[in-house]
Amino acid sequence: MAISEMCSAENIMGSKLMISVKMPNKDEPLLKEDTPEPSKQTKGSSLKQILVALSANWGTINTGLVFGYTAVSLPQLMMAGSRITIDRHQASWIASVSTIGTPCGCILASYFTDLLGRKKTLIALQLPAIVGWLMVGFATTVPWIYAGRFLVGLSSGMVGSPSRVYTSEVSQPHLRGMLSAFASVGTSLGVMLEYLFGSVLNWDTLALFNATMPAIALLLAFFIPESPSWLISSKNDENRCRASLRRVRDSKCDVDTEVNDLLMFSRADELTSFKEKVRLICRPTAYKPFVIVSIYFLLSQFSGLNVVTFYAVDVIRDSGSTIDKYVATVVLGIIRLVFTVLGCMMMWRLGRKPLSYISSVGCGISMLCFAGYMYQNITWTEAGQPASATWFPIMSLFVFYACSTIGYLIVPWVMIGEVFPRQIRGMLGGVATCVGHFSIFIVLQTYPLLQELVGKSGTFAVYGVVSILSTIFFYYFCPETKNKTLQEIEESFCSKKKPKRPVVLNVNATATATVQCNNNKKLVFPDIVFNLPKRETSVIV
Repeated sequence: MAISEMCSAENIMGSKLMISVKMPNKDEPLLKEDTPEPSKQTKGSSLKQILVALSANWGTINTGLVFGYTAVSLPQLMMAGSRITIDRHQASWIASVSTIGTPCGCILASYFTDLLGRKKTLIALQLPAIVGWLMVGFATTVPWIYAGRFLVGLSSGMVGSPSRVYTSEVSQPHLRGMLSAFASVGTSLGVMLEYLFGSVLNWDTLALFNATMPAIALLLAFFIPESPSWLISSKNDENRCRASLRRVRDSKCDVDTEVNDLLMFSRADELTSFKEKVRLICRPTAYKPFVIVSIYFLLSQFSGLNVVTFYAVDVIRDSGSTIDKYVATVVLGIIRLVFTVLGCMMMWRLGRKPLSYISSVGCGISMLCFAGYMYQNITWTEAGQPASATWFPIMSLFVFYACSTIGYLIVPWVMIGEVFPRQIRGMLGGVATCVGHFSIFIVLQTYPLLQELVGKSGTFAVYGVVSILSTIFFYYFCPETKNKTLQEIEESFCSKKKPKRPVVLNVNATATATVQCNNNKKLVFPDIVFNLPKRETSVIV
């Protein structure tokens, strides 16, 4: 009786297990070649994303104009026949007052980017630049120039974070790195334009010309859509988010999936109050990328990047090269622009870490070669011997500038728009931009001190050593964000959780089978479950 009951139970279990398996008909082929239903593509229009990114980053040209203006205008203002004549003390204030406004703009941008939205912030920040350049162009006294320079510096500080954050949020992963680097291209283009037009225009006419650039940026900002990510996180407006994505993608792109991803990610960790934002800053997803970006800025600046930019004429003169220092300065500007564009293309193909390696190793070696020639040139001068291979220092400087532009001038600024959590991306982006500009201030202030301590050649040797050692930091800590969504980047900074132990199935050859569970408990199943009657070999399960 027991045997018949077991057989009955065995047949019942076997039949129940086979109910869920769809058995093919005799004449039905096992392999089907049915064409899947057509679905919308995941990649949107590259042209639309490029045009939107160009419009959002047009205002970064003003940053280059601010950097390059004093190089061409101060010599004119110090001439005897100038409409406004200044002395060296006033010239130093005209050059430096913009750096006071830049950190203030960074802090304001960090607040307005999240409060007003990316688009409205991009519109508002152009106004100080336009007013500032007009004040400089129509100035009748030196204080008016001071005030105008402060305003244009304020605007240049405000544009850094929202332009990059906006670009990263409207672009797809395969284009985001290249498009986010448009801000660096805009800055380099602004420097080049200032050098070119400054050679033929007076200082006041040049300031009026500069006002046209933020005016164009103001008009372009009105035609771009608001950031889809901000519309979800701050406004919870699904309809506007979907409409914004359609404008920067195309009708064939699957924007619904992207909207759903934004909704799910927003609801998973939704923040509303300032207290909650402060709490989020203390999480690894916020403080880890902030520390990484801040250290990146310090290391890149202590490679001597902006020392060469701000003291190019003096550095070339002290190097021992016989090339005209002003011609060499123009060539440096051309190298900056060309290799900024090249760096954007390389970032699209290679990623962030390889470009960082190129800058750290290339800048370190070229700077050590430059420092070595400077030291040897001092030895030749003291011995009364003529210098040889005078082309070597300027070539080392050109290589240094090219390598630094590819990585140091692009990667940390691109990371600002990528690595921070969505809810405080604008806030931390502004603070990180402030850290970047403050790093420039620190390096420029310590440059004369280093010269007094270790000499001119020793100073550049220190920069070279710092650059090479920074490779270690990039290898271990610099995140690779190429082809990753912003959600994936944010999740990568979370604390790593131990993976769950997989379920292990052990089938005994005798009467029972055990399943090892995560809680170390064993579930025992009767042998009947694993010794069901064998089916015909023609049955496909």
